[in-house]
Amino acid sequence: METLGLFAIFFGLLVLGAPIIVCLGLSSAFYIFMAGVPMAVVPQKVFSGMDSFVLLTLPGFILAGGLMNGGDITRRIIDFSNSLFGNIRGGLGFANVGGSLIFGGISGTAVADTASIGSVMIPGMARNGYDKPFAAAVTAASSTIGPIIPPSLPMIIAGSLTGISIGRMFLAGAIPGLLLAAGMMLTCYLIALKKGYPRHGWVGFPKLFHDFKSALWAILLTFIILFGITGGVFTPTEASMVAVLYALVVGLFVYKGLTPRSIVELIFDAAKLSASLMLLIGVSNLFGWVLTSERIPQAIASYILSITENKFLILLILNLLLLIVGTFMETIAALVILFPTLLAIAVGVDVDPVHFGIIAVLNLMIGLTTPPMGICLFVASSISKVPVMEVVRAIIPFLICNLCVLLLVTYLPFLSLWLPNLIMGE
Repeated sequence: METLGLFAIFFGLLVLGAPIIVCLGLSSAFYIFMAGVPMAVVPQKVFSGMDSFVLLTLPGFILAGGLMNGGDITRRIIDFSNSLFGNIRGGLGFANVGGSLIFGGISGTAVADTASIGSVMIPGMARNGYDKPFAAAVTAASSTIGPIIPPSLPMIIAGSLTGISIGRMFLAGAIPGLLLAAGMMLTCYLIALKKGYPRHGWVGFPKLFHDFKSALWAILLTFIILFGITGGVFTPTEASMVAVLYALVVGLFVYKGLTPRSIVELIFDAAKLSASLMLLIGVSNLFGWVLTSERIPQAIASYILSITENKFLILLILNLLLLIVGTFMETIAALVILFPTLLAIAVGVDVDPVHFGIIAVLNLMIGLTTPPMGICLFVASSISKVPVMEVVRAIIPFLICNLCVLLLVTYLPFLSLWLPNLIMGE
């Protein structure tokens, strides 16, 4: 009875459009009350979910991304991408993907990528002869690159939950992220050829070099974080503080886009976002504890293993499950609730934990752009003022591309493991 009520309330509130934190919290509280468990368990489990040293990286990277973006970083990244790709047919689509590739290494979140890049690129592409649905689709699809390129907030969550090395996961995401970018650029090119989208003249090396210098400080941030952690210079938590100091110095003295007032506003914005994410993690931990009490994760594992013990089929099943969950549930909540259980299944069939971490994050990112509930679709639709169904139709080729990359990453482990093994050892 309690379990039935738990899922009835959770899915009922989800269908009604309630925030995921409300769905998780109310359904968990109902279960605890009906099961006769002391309600003191609620704050205990919420706090224990947030009580992790590694999670201190979240506010640091969120603030660093805000400072870099507030320092006029988005425009500089897009200018460099336009200079680099503008002479190719459909080059603004390439620039959109390239901008996401660079910006993703700063923001670490797909929704932030869609909003920041989309607010500049979608109107710009429309003015230059591109269909608005195409512009919105490429913006939403390319946002999946962000959390694959370090620093990645979902990877930090996955690592903090299971003890997987965050540095190794950061490195493991590099090649899959570049594959996503290359695949989406190819898709842009083929669509541009078919629809006759324009291309612009070559800007010349002086202009390209100028725009590269302008965006260089943003590009360097990713490398400082990545090689600082993997080289043992600082921990992920310390890296987030280094990123904040770096972004502050660059925003104030190099890009000169920050003011004392804007810094205060960005700190408050980062604090609000960090608080909401931490509370979501805490409530998700409560929901996960309820599921564990009912032995639901063990039941899921037993059911999947009862279907087959074939490694490749199990990976396919896990991919399908994560894609569906990523479409309906917020990424961090999905990771907190499902990742430890699914990781145990994957490890049980001899899948490397770092490899599966990349698979899980990539699945959930693709879910953000998958109909009917992918949140990035709605963000791109809102910015472009194009109906969601038109964006959905336009994004199908990009979804096919991303799913092909997902299959490659799933069944060719060296794509994820070669770089971390090379730099950090096996």
